[in-house]
Amino acid sequence: MTAATARPRARDLGFPFYGTPGPRNAVTDVTGVEVGHTTLIEGEGPLVVGQGPVRTGVTVILPRGKAGALKPCFAGYHGLNPWGELTGTLRLEAQGLMGGPLATTNSMSVGVVRDAVARWLTQGYDNERMMLLMGQSIRVVGETHDGFLNDIVGQHVKPEHVFAALEGAAGGPVAEGSVGGGTGMSAYEFKAGIGTASRVVESGPGTWTMGVILQANHGLRHDLTIAGVPVGRELGGGYKKRESGSIIATAITDAPLLSTHLKRIAQRVGLGIARTGAIGRNNSGDMFVALSTANEETWADTEGLRHAEFLHDAHIDPLFEAAVEAAEEAVINALVAADTMVGIDGNTAPGLPHEEVRAVMARFNRLHD
Repeated sequence: MTAATARPRARDLGFPFYGTPGPRNAVTDVTGVEVGHTTLIEGEGPLVVGQGPVRTGVTVILPRGKAGALKPCFAGYHGLNPWGELTGTLRLEAQGLMGGPLATTNSMSVGVVRDAVARWLTQGYDNERMMLLMGQSIRVVGETHDGFLNDIVGQHVKPEHVFAALEGAAGGPVAEGSVGGGTGMSAYEFKAGIGTASRVVESGPGTWTMGVILQANHGLRHDLTIAGVPVGRELGGGYKKRESGSIIATAITDAPLLSTHLKRIAQRVGLGIARTGAIGRNNSGDMFVALSTANEETWADTEGLRHAEFLHDAHIDPLFEAAVEAAEEAVINALVAADTMVGIDGNTAPGLPHEEVRAVMARFNRLHD
């Protein structure tokens, strides 16, 4: 259990997962990665558009931290079912690079978050310097829909909330569940939100860390699978007639990989999410980005030939496996960390019933005490 969440995580409940996590079992196990949240929870009762109740926020991920926010990373993108918005992916795909923070929020706040990130990156610069800076960064902002609990049309996320998340971003333990962009989100018809996990693997000439952080807002109750156990079907219930959510995930590694490798890593994130029961239904926006923090100096200037190290394809399978395992566990961590939340008009997203799930896992002999 981490100090940041004051909540158990999936492993604390005895749920078994494969692979070796890093010391925090979080994306911040990758050196230099910083994460920040701003969480907005206000009001209760009937929906009054523009007033609330409010159950939303913003989460930011800085692959090289605030100090390296403008240093590009090799990057890849995969849209398993791109029914949603993830800004900047056209350029990311074209260049194979991403500089600047990545942020997640609700579906109606993408624009304000994107613009606030741009303001934060360029504060104090004139137009000429600004154009140079913007040439090194891409404003990547993803969304999932929190309108079941939140006054989403009221657009309560403001620039100052984005600035606060950016300035407060830090390494160390990562708060999960109903925080930041995940505040009003649910997955498999249970309260969910932000989740993270990591894996450490040996491959080729070194030992590498793979971290995943995601915003989970997808799936139907009967889909939910934990460590191979059909938990959702065993628990029964649910309140949705059809899926109306999405999931945005970011994988970050210190392994030296090029954009072609990272696109393949992003695909494997989808495989990890599928292990938890997701099938990428028509209305589910399932979009994934993968980044490498290696080769920091490759884009330090524009003069002469640039050089980058990268792993041979012969050594990439352990990293594929790490991405799958970390994504799977990150989804379950998001569920485990989130409590029941009541939002607009009394709409209620129930928290995952820990002891009931433990009992199901025990019946299938899949509980580690």
